[in-house]
Amino acid sequence: MARRGENIRKRKDGRWEGRYCMYEPQSGKKVIRSVYAKTYAEAKEKLLSAKTSTDLIWSRKSLDMNLTFDTAAMEWLDMIEKTKKHATYIKYRSVYEKHIKQKLYTVPFTEIDNDILTKAFQHNENAQSDSLNKSMVCVLNQILSYAESHYQIKHFQYSCQKQNEKNRPVKVLSQSEQAKLLQCLYNEMDIYKMGILVCISTGLRLGEICSLKWKDVDLEEKVLHVNTTVQRIAMDGNEGRTILLEGNPKSIFSKREIPLSEDVVRLLAAYYSASAKYVINRNRPMEPRTYQNKFQNYLRMAGVEKKNFHALRHTFATNCINSGTDVKSLSEILGHSDVKITLNRYVHPTLEMKRFHMNSLSSVYGQILGQ
Repeated sequence: MARRGENIRKRKDGRWEGRYCMYEPQSGKKVIRSVYAKTYAEAKEKLLSAKTSTDLIWSRKSLDMNLTFDTAAMEWLDMIEKTKKHATYIKYRSVYEKHIKQKLYTVPFTEIDNDILTKAFQHNENAQSDSLNKSMVCVLNQILSYAESHYQIKHFQYSCQKQNEKNRPVKVLSQSEQAKLLQCLYNEMDIYKMGILVCISTGLRLGEICSLKWKDVDLEEKVLHVNTTVQRIAMDGNEGRTILLEGNPKSIFSKREIPLSEDVVRLLAAYYSASAKYVINRNRPMEPRTYQNKFQNYLRMAGVEKKNFHALRHTFATNCINSGTDVKSLSEILGHSDVKITLNRYVHPTLEMKRFHMNSLSSVYGQILGQ
């Protein structure tokens, strides 16, 4: 039993164990360490020595007034390279080196606060995209969190707020636009048009359809397994050159099973090839930019205004909700970690659906009056 407040206990093997908390140098996470002794007194002495040694290490680091923001940032990037996906590391490194480093390179970390960060970045906020601003805030806050765990520097969350910021509505295909696009896709169908139909019928992301393999399509069970994605990233040490990298999906939730409708199964079966590895591009992943361009060509052929490939995913989600799909099921099909993401970002009620609900309300009032 542990002695109260001391984290010392007697083990079944007769030894005394003392536990203490410290930060793991590589990951920056809190870990539990133990010391062992034959007697309680010896365990208490060892535990005190271990705690003192740990406190001295971190107190020396926290008093290092010469620590610059760039030093901590480079240490953090080194940790990210070892613990995260390579594509994530490349993205974070690019954001830091292109948009953050120059402004904070020599600033002592002990002087970093919200005022300094606001002055450094506020004049760029309106000139940059929402996506880039979110990435910069993400990187900044992760560096701040790293400094807290490794140097015991007080942590705070930085947030940038654009003046008069407006969320741009996501462009979803209307029912008339969907009809035009579908007619175009079914006219002189080929493997590329079939892939677009799969996306609007399953909610697959661009990188997911481009890396989809036939081994991940179970036509008998009518299930599609999402196990990979592909994206073009900068090469190490050469930002001017890029490579096509195939890897794990966006998150652990993105690895998922998607049930297929009878129509989609028939489409896939018609183009199945035992000699091909990938669904869209036979023996190698499809280039996402090339497929995006093909999608734009199909929109022009159908007489539909330009939209991003991701609009197919939003359109799929909206159609699911309008047809009565429960949000939890849709969230799992899309590979989201939280149903709030599905509701806030991917559900766009159409005017037709709003009119249907309003007419339903009128019928309710009519029944009341009839009573």
